[in-house]
Amino acid sequence: MKACFMGLGYIGLPTAIIAAKHGVDVIGVDINKSIVDETNQGELHIIEPGMKQLLQEVIESNKFKAYTEPKESDAYFIVVPTPFKGNHEPDISYVESATRMVIPYLKKGDLFVIESTSPVGTTEKMAELIFSQRPDLQGNIFIAYCPERVLPGNVIFELEHNDRVIGGIDESSTEKAKSFYKIFVKGELHSTNSRTAEMCKLTENSSRDVQIAFANELSMICDKAGINIWELINLANKHPRVNILQPGCGVGGHCIAVDPYFITADFPKESKIIATAREINNYKALWCVEKVKNHILEFELKYKRKPKVAMMGLAFKPNIDDLRESPAQSITTNIVHSCNNADIMIVEPNVKNHKLFKLTDLKTAYDTADIVVFLVNHKEFSELNYRKDVIVLDFCGTFKKI
Repeated sequence: MKACFMGLGYIGLPTAIIAAKHGVDVIGVDINKSIVDETNQGELHIIEPGMKQLLQEVIESNKFKAYTEPKESDAYFIVVPTPFKGNHEPDISYVESATRMVIPYLKKGDLFVIESTSPVGTTEKMAELIFSQRPDLQGNIFIAYCPERVLPGNVIFELEHNDRVIGGIDESSTEKAKSFYKIFVKGELHSTNSRTAEMCKLTENSSRDVQIAFANELSMICDKAGINIWELINLANKHPRVNILQPGCGVGGHCIAVDPYFITADFPKESKIIATAREINNYKALWCVEKVKNHILEFELKYKRKPKVAMMGLAFKPNIDDLRESPAQSITTNIVHSCNNADIMIVEPNVKNHKLFKLTDLKTAYDTADIVVFLVNHKEFSELNYRKDVIVLDFCGTFKKI
């Protein structure tokens, strides 16, 4: 079995590595030559525990090699981004571009799978594109959709053990795709059609977005009411049928902050709760910005000098380097650009060099700051001793018991 993975990002690269680890001859493809070169040298361009060692192993065993162009294979996997265009309208041009790249290589009996988060109907559209250019493949190849379900920081385990939903454009395509994923997935493989599989991915993350929105809305209410949100949620969750999530400074990442728009764009009249949840979670970041600005102004008026402000965390969730759609990064950017009345220090222990910000080491920032703003609950932050001599704005529950 030879498989070609189009896209070597946070999902495509780990999936390709895991497939190679289980004996598949893998071709990894990315249009970014530096990523290809770095990967072939055994260097991981993302942070993911244990993945670098696996990459080096599959390269040394000649089971994996990266290129900038696809090679003839038995199975092709589209694992590229699906960004927005206009007013949060899904842009499937990357999926289409990757599909066009592999069309010349497709042959009878091949498997074509999309893993990229996609609007409902995308798999069928790509099937139409393939058959319009290669009518000889009609009824002769297998086409399916299989969304990823992984948690950054625990990708190796989740790629191998999580259940997967697999939806083909027909039953034979579903079964063909299942036969591939059985190579490395120990979890259960659930059969459906491509449209349901596409909607399943969007539904999972929209559901989580709605639940987080409730927690974020509650946190703003509690702030106004003078109630400790962390204590409240802990007590409310003592109820056997209540499980309120933890609030934060918003919602980020390539899934939860993005996928709901794939539903609201196509079904605007029917997706009222989903759309409102998105508004709440986006607003929470703006709310955090105003809280920081107000404390900076109050400090300046009280002490007649600029405060030193430590912005703690840029990633979209704890203990990773992923900055995609990160509310923490958005909040920090806003503060840096709008608060000339403060000296801003930025801390992100999981990133060595940031393209826009000069990063400050954790100890220097925390020990010298007048105002400490916790945006992401990295493990390094939770190990700090609480400073009673400074203003602490804890938006992520670093010091829940304080």
